[in-house]
Amino acid sequence: MRAARLSVRDLVRVGSAGLRVRRARAALAALGISIGIATMVAVVGISASSQADLLRQLDDLGTNMLTVKAGQTLQGEDAKLPELSVTMVSRISDVYAVAATGDVEAGVYRTDRIPAGETAGISVRAATLGLLATVQGRVRTGSWFTAASERYPVVVLGAIAAGRLGVTAAGTQVWLGGRWFTVLGVLDPVPLAPGIDRAALVGWTCAERVLAFDGHPTTVYERSAPQAVEAVRSVLPRTVNPENPEEVSVSRPSDALAARAATAGAFTNLLLGLGAVALLVGGVGVANTMVVSVMERRREIGLRRALGATRGHIRAQFLTESLLLSGLGGTAGLVLGALVTLGYALRNQVPVVVPLWAIGGGLAAVVVIGSLAGLYPAVRAARLSPTVALAA
Repeated sequence: MRAARLSVRDLVRVGSAGLRVRRARAALAALGISIGIATMVAVVGISASSQADLLRQLDDLGTNMLTVKAGQTLQGEDAKLPELSVTMVSRISDVYAVAATGDVEAGVYRTDRIPAGETAGISVRAATLGLLATVQGRVRTGSWFTAASERYPVVVLGAIAAGRLGVTAAGTQVWLGGRWFTVLGVLDPVPLAPGIDRAALVGWTCAERVLAFDGHPTTVYERSAPQAVEAVRSVLPRTVNPENPEEVSVSRPSDALAARAATAGAFTNLLLGLGAVALLVGGVGVANTMVVSVMERRREIGLRRALGATRGHIRAQFLTESLLLSGLGGTAGLVLGALVTLGYALRNQVPVVVPLWAIGGGLAAVVVIGSLAGLYPAVRAARLSPTVALAA
């Protein structure tokens, strides 16, 4: 005689019977799994979305900008970049854009009634005409300097500086260096030059004529052909200051964005560990639910055995029930995690990215957790003697 076999359809129907009867218990058991899966998917999705936004910024802004700053002398004093630094850098064959800012010893205030010491962290800098194009900045309102306006007492405010001064539109006057300056424009944030966000920029000529600026650049920004970045980087110190190249510091601002992406990935691993703990707790909850279910359904098990069900059928029934319970929780967790990622992306205006490996990993985790959680209860149920089970 052939042993009876359960079709997949019958197995699912029999396995889901216990879940349909005890819906509240099943929902609570599946909740732990769903929380763990949702946490893992959301963490991976949010991290991937943030990294995609950073990479998009890198693509838009480019990785071919270098900044040159003065270092220190051999005596430990602050060095200065030569006045002709911009001209010297522009002579490098692969450099197609160069600009500079220079620190000005002056404060900027909303009115002339504010004490001089309360600067709100806003610096005053002289800026060359090509600065905006070189750092790929954008004017939010108003306009940038022209060859005519940069000679007069007008100022362009960085995004943070404008917020701290309470300036939202061009035409407003601010107290700068002991006299009134008219706001020519307000900039959007500049990711590759965050110092500009906290600065009040004045024209180079105006700074020399009105604010006693000494003409020495503090920071030089340059852009070169992408394939020539490293070559340009190697010659910049000697080009800017041939006599003392060791007093020149060269850096690439895009490296900071790349570092942020790497840091976000490292932080994701920590949060994934927390999600795994939640998933483990959910698996224990499923196992506990299945053990209790076996104890409560001993008569059902005994009756099925008496009617011809084999031990394999009983094992398959309870293992299927455990997998279905984990599957319901996992599906809910995947949906919830994707919704959390979508909400984060829409709120922060970043790309929505939910990696396929995260979804696949979540489904694999559900299968593993469901199998392990249901294995012991299924084996225990299969070992019950029909006569003992019916007598219980």
